[in-house]
Amino acid sequence: MYGQNQYGTKRYAAGTSDREREEYYVNLFPLVPAFVAEKKEMHALYDTQGYEVGYLEHALEDVIDQCFITSATWGLTRWEKFLKVDTNLLLTYEQRRELLFAKLRGQGTTTVEMIKNTAEAFSGIEVEVIEDAPHYRFTVRFVGKKGIPQNMQGFVTMLETIKPAHLAYDFEYRFTTWQEAVNYTWEEAQRYSWEEFRILEEEKTCY
Repeated sequence: MYGQNQYGTKRYAAGTSDREREEYYVNLFPLVPAFVAEKKEMHALYDTQGYEVGYLEHALEDVIDQCFITSATWGLTRWEKFLKVDTNLLLTYEQRRELLFAKLRGQGTTTVEMIKNTAEAFSGIEVEVIEDAPHYRFTVRFVGKKGIPQNMQGFVTMLETIKPAHLAYDFEYRFTTWQEAVNYTWEEAQRYSWEEFRILEEEKTCY
């Protein structure tokens, strides 16, 4: 399916709403002599072509957007095929882009720095990777922000593809500690839900 119609069963732009066509309208009348544009038949022709030219310009920009992961939407499927990343349409565009960027960063021999870069590509926050070579494992510690980053399942999937098979791993996250919590009065703490308080970044110092 492409949009709401079976791909190839509708004419180009046939599924476009009037509102969308109005948005992309290009005024062609200044490009022709006034005595031509004033003719009833030509006026109708240029008016109709204005919508088609406008939508064609929009479609061309949309195609160009698909050439870049940061702006691709329907073109993400081609990027995923090219980088051998499983397509999951249940993920948002942003989550799928994170997977692709992580795969690009994860090319080559797996190192601590590669895992760090991959984790930071997903979470957008600072990450530490702690090796435990004697026990064949490592820990990914998210230190830049409290809480569990979004799209962790996607990160786990990507991590499984780039790490050596014999290495185990675990994750560590930051949450509000009791030492931080005691700096708040009961009234102040009640302004937040428990989930909000656990990841509260505001640091309050008692004097």
